[in-house]
Amino acid sequence: MKRIKSVFTIVATACMVLSCASNPYAPTNRVHKKHTKELIKELEILPPPNPGMGSSLKYAEDWVGTTNFNLRKPNIVIIHHTAQDSVGQTLKTFTLERTQVSAHYVIGENGKIYHMLNDLYRAWHGGTGQWGSNTDLNSSSIGIELDNNGSDDFSPLQIQSLLELLKDLKEKYKIPTANFIGHSDIAPTRKNDPNKTFPWKELAKEGFGLWYDEIPEEKVHVLGESKTLTTEIPQEIRTEVNDSVIVAKIKAPISTPILDVTPKVALKIIGFDVSDMPAAIKAFKLHFIQAEVNSTLTDHDLKVLNNLYKKYL
Repeated sequence: MKRIKSVFTIVATACMVLSCASNPYAPTNRVHKKHTKELIKELEILPPPNPGMGSSLKYAEDWVGTTNFNLRKPNIVIIHHTAQDSVGQTLKTFTLERTQVSAHYVIGENGKIYHMLNDLYRAWHGGTGQWGSNTDLNSSSIGIELDNNGSDDFSPLQIQSLLELLKDLKEKYKIPTANFIGHSDIAPTRKNDPNKTFPWKELAKEGFGLWYDEIPEEKVHVLGESKTLTTEIPQEIRTEVNDSVIVAKIKAPISTPILDVTPKVALKIIGFDVSDMPAAIKAFKLHFIQAEVNSTLTDHDLKVLNNLYKKYL
């Protein structure tokens, strides 16, 4: 019996050695585990250290630890494209300490998912950005990187894996439908990912992100501009001439604004940082229009914006 146990131990050890030897990321995995242990030690400091004699804070003499707590959970998912040449290059980038960038997940073109960081840890994927009033997206989000050079279409296998992953994350953390967004949404002045080929509409159909209703093509008159008229109705217009008032009946168009509020207000309600309006408009069009991605809002764009901002209210 002892001999069998000994043989089993040798085989198990050999398997572990072979596994480590076959994994090219074994050295960085060891760094990962070491850093995890350091964080655990930091959390285990109980009670919290006394701030010292110089502090004006009046801490009680006895420490009292609550019995009701758990780990924080992510509430947002941010999708990126890697803008690199291969998934291997991205994995290397995220395992070099000097790069100071990371993500929770990387999905290859072949659909393979690399889970690089515990969902409850804070990855360094969002950088400086804002969504609504949230200015620290890294602390509340999960970052997913898709292997893509920044211009090519995303592969069907990759999108299928993404959808399966998003379903798992949404169920696990109860992430709201509206909180599945892109990197360019939170950092419109710096980022343009995922690129304009990304299937946001397909994701929205599965419950990951909001999308606008079908916009019927119709001719609408816009206040203050010469546009094709929808209809004509009698209307009184008063004109003052030399202290007298002339009342004339003319046929004038119905003036129906395309957007109920200003573009700035609508974009802000959706979540965009509107401190730089041209950048915010461009980010909006990259996500929802995906054609003529520029800082000009066409009539169609305004209709889409009008439909969308009400969904985000």
